[in-house]
Amino acid sequence: MTKKVIVITGASSGIGEATAKLLASQGNQLVLGARREDRLKEISDNIKTAGGEAVYSVTDVTNLDSVKELAKTAMDAYGRIDVWMNNAGLMPQSVLSDGKVEDWNRMIDVNLKGVLYGINASLGIMREQQSGHYINTSSIAGHIVGPGSSVYSATKHGVLAISEGLRQEEAQAGSNVRVTTISPGAIATELTNSITDEAVRKGTEQFYNEYAISPERVAESIAFAVNLPADASINEIIVRPSKQVM
Repeated sequence: MTKKVIVITGASSGIGEATAKLLASQGNQLVLGARREDRLKEISDNIKTAGGEAVYSVTDVTNLDSVKELAKTAMDAYGRIDVWMNNAGLMPQSVLSDGKVEDWNRMIDVNLKGVLYGINASLGIMREQQSGHYINTSSIAGHIVGPGSSVYSATKHGVLAISEGLRQEEAQAGSNVRVTTISPGAIATELTNSITDEAVRKGTEQFYNEYAISPERVAESIAFAVNLPADASINEIIVRPSKQVM
């Protein structure tokens, strides 16, 4: 298996952390980005202790310069970027009539602009290499809308649209850049912590407590897509708990 340089945003917990640890254990070189330096250092140290390779850069995905610095960290450390995983996300759900405009803006900035900034920071590098792979984290909410999820679902549907557009453009360009969108259902992560509406948070946490599966299940799905031979691309993965209906 060829060693790959893999950049992950939102790497300080949950799906990002689980994916980083799994891919590092498979011999890849990890570049971790998130806002919490203490968590990045801890995860990076754990990877190294286990015999893996990792560096990190404190990253705010809502700031293009910060995301470009993450790409620079990867290039300075390893000289290339083989996989870029746009994984940072927020889910402060609420009904539209509550008018939580600040929450809406945060979701748009992190969930949508963060993906676009990741692409902007790395696509030129991948095109020059004539190879690369994007893993963009959407959600089952990108496929299904329910009361309270309008804006979150809109951002995650937007991730699907951006990913499909990118896939078509890179296929047309013959750049050998692959695109995979992963849409998780209920996964045991810190995502529910971002819900500012107390009633919505309580109901969502109850649902997650009953149904959520570990982020390692998502990491295993991502690793399968990453490890596929370069002439084939898994474009979309939906992974739910077996018990989850919607």
